[in-house]
Amino acid sequence: MNTIETTSQRIKQSGIIAILRGDYSLDDLLRIGEALLVGTVTAMEVALNSPSALTALPKLREHFGERMLVGAGTVRDASLARRAVYAGAQFMIAPNFEVETVAVARSQGVLHLPGVFTATEAQTAFAAGSRMLKLFPMEFFGPTYLRALRAPLDDIDFVPVGGVSLENIGDYARAGAAAVGLGRTLVNGRDQTPDDLTARALALRAAWEQGRGG
Repeated sequence: MNTIETTSQRIKQSGIIAILRGDYSLDDLLRIGEALLVGTVTAMEVALNSPSALTALPKLREHFGERMLVGAGTVRDASLARRAVYAGAQFMIAPNFEVETVAVARSQGVLHLPGVFTATEAQTAFAAGSRMLKLFPMEFFGPTYLRALRAPLDDIDFVPVGGVSLENIGDYARAGAAAVGLGRTLVNGRDQTPDDLTARALALRAAWEQGRGG
């Protein structure tokens, strides 16, 4: 199993990717990561349109080691992909599909989840070599749309992002999501206490596992 496949399996095992976007210091990110681990969330994405994201990535990797998958988000083009890989990102997520970005990621052995929404976009990304895709935005469509999309595209791993909540995360699991990405529903700012973050993570984990039949 290569690095991309291994990372993909780890994301599916985690089931939940915490999305960190905002003006977080390194200390904030470390504190958030530790609280997530207590809450059994073992994958976190630091959005590259957040200040100091690229300088924080190698420090996060060093601190968490194998305990946490640390990825880069909002990797919109090949230039950002190269910078994210150099900073040590173990996976990359984008709101869009861009063929050169996929090529860079594959050449470096790094899992990249391009953003898609339609069946045509999903098949285009799949043909370019992406087997795990960010399904975005999902605020107005929900698990029913995922289920319909997976009917003809059941060999693609979809990770819905946008609008995932405690109320519907189990429905996404039942609809066949490989994992889900959560932003402010899970990590909602610098003033959030570690206890609150851990409690949210544990509640989401329980609902996700129930949806998966665990």
